[in-house]
Amino acid sequence: MSPATAIQRHHHLTLCTGTAQEDYDFHTKILGLKSVKKTALYDGVVPIYHLYYGNDLGEESTLITCFPMRQSGRVGRKGTGQISAISLSVPQSSLGFWSKRLTDHGVANKEDQRFGEKLVKFQNPGGIDYELVGIADDDRKPYTGGGVPSEYGIRGTHGITVSVASFETSLEFMELAWNGKQTAKDGNSVRFEVGSGGTGTVVDFHRDPSLGQGTWTFGEGTVHHCAFQVESLDVQTNVKAHIEGLGFTDVSDRKDRGYFESVYVRTPGGALFEATVSKPEGFLIDETYENMGTSFQIPPVFADQAQWIKEFLEPLNY
Repeated sequence: MSPATAIQRHHHLTLCTGTAQEDYDFHTKILGLKSVKKTALYDGVVPIYHLYYGNDLGEESTLITCFPMRQSGRVGRKGTGQISAISLSVPQSSLGFWSKRLTDHGVANKEDQRFGEKLVKFQNPGGIDYELVGIADDDRKPYTGGGVPSEYGIRGTHGITVSVASFETSLEFMELAWNGKQTAKDGNSVRFEVGSGGTGTVVDFHRDPSLGQGTWTFGEGTVHHCAFQVESLDVQTNVKAHIEGLGFTDVSDRKDRGYFESVYVRTPGGALFEATVSKPEGFLIDETYENMGTSFQIPPVFADQAQWIKEFLEPLNY
């Protein structure tokens, strides 16, 4: 596969949220997603939870992963050069259901539309902007054990919105390096779709030069990165070389994240993207299907600190 056409779709979205408990309750009890994995961030010396949510198997493009940052005291700054909103796919007929469900749970929301798509906008408890977008033909299987009927359930990711000061370098990156095809434009917003296109592949850029620079570090209230699926480690290696060969050199080495292998790219517009290859065992590498997501998993790199990590992290009831 040519590295110029290797980016397939979203793999996961990673957010910096508030407390572990409010994050867990929001995603599992309000949005009805499955707790796929409870582990810790692999980077750094002070442990931070890494909580994964998705469908029944935690399949690629259904995943939201979160670093609850409140315990660390680190607060992010919203602005340009970062992902400003995430959108999730739901059936078109379910938008009324979701508006009522969010209201009943005390979550303020409003209806809107973008590029002809109807959506419901709201924020998570940490202030990150979410959207539920009505999609007619998304055949991804929702999780059905979270209290939301299957005909209304979240199918997976739909898109991200990236806030930029100007379009030029981002559009160049998407077209040359990230297998993106421009599919729509409306004033200060431009839409790209990667891979074969459609829901789960969308990257919108919104231009607002009046905003200041947003946070790139871990900080509550911000989206940290969007990961995109590639086919294999060989393809991932070629993608890294292809991007660097174009002159976009802010690219990491491959990092083992336990359940997948990651290469990170700081895009010229500022947002952090990731090219990701799932391991064959996926989330079953350390738990059985029956027990997946039910207990805390210590990252192997911190195995000798297991007891200290468990005592350090804030309590999480589930």
